[in-house]
Amino acid sequence: MALTPRPPPTVPRRSRWRAGGYDLVILDLLMPGMDGFSALREIMRHRPDQAVLVLSCLGDPESKMASFGLGADDYVPKPFHVGELVARVQARLRAAARSGAGVITWGRLRLDVVHRQADSGAGPVPLTSREFQLMWELMHQPSVVLSKDDLLERVWGLAPGTASNVVDVYVGRLRSRLGTDVITTVRGEGFRVGPG
Repeated sequence: MALTPRPPPTVPRRSRWRAGGYDLVILDLLMPGMDGFSALREIMRHRPDQAVLVLSCLGDPESKMASFGLGADDYVPKPFHVGELVARVQARLRAAARSGAGVITWGRLRLDVVHRQADSGAGPVPLTSREFQLMWELMHQPSVVLSKDDLLERVWGLAPGTASNVVDVYVGRLRSRLGTDVITTVRGEGFRVGPG
């Protein structure tokens, strides 16, 4: 009598993201057993570089801003057109592919777009997905002052004029991690990389 080998244990679906290797996670905020905000918080805690697109019937600005604040890269409210979702997924994947071009330098500041690390001279510092996007936008046009509205739209996908302090919060995080002179506030205009 032949014995059938026992199949290897499978990873529970809700834990598969821990293994990594995903270009993009599409996350619903309303799930059985765990709400999406908690799931997003858990993903960012364990894999801060993971790209996440939130797909939810919660279309209010508070849910959207909370998702971006926790580290989501994009937010698609339901109901949605399948073509728009596909286009947004493709855009995120193209952005990830473009970000793999190498290292961007500006003065002593280096941004490793492959490993999503920044180095201001004291050694590489791993960045969260949102921190990386903010640094990429600033270093991609280092001589240009980007307004808060520019950054809200490009990094968080929020409409210009949105009342949010999320840019200031993330600029503060980057300064505390990389040095106070890494990002300069240009009064009345916005932000740029480098000392004032």
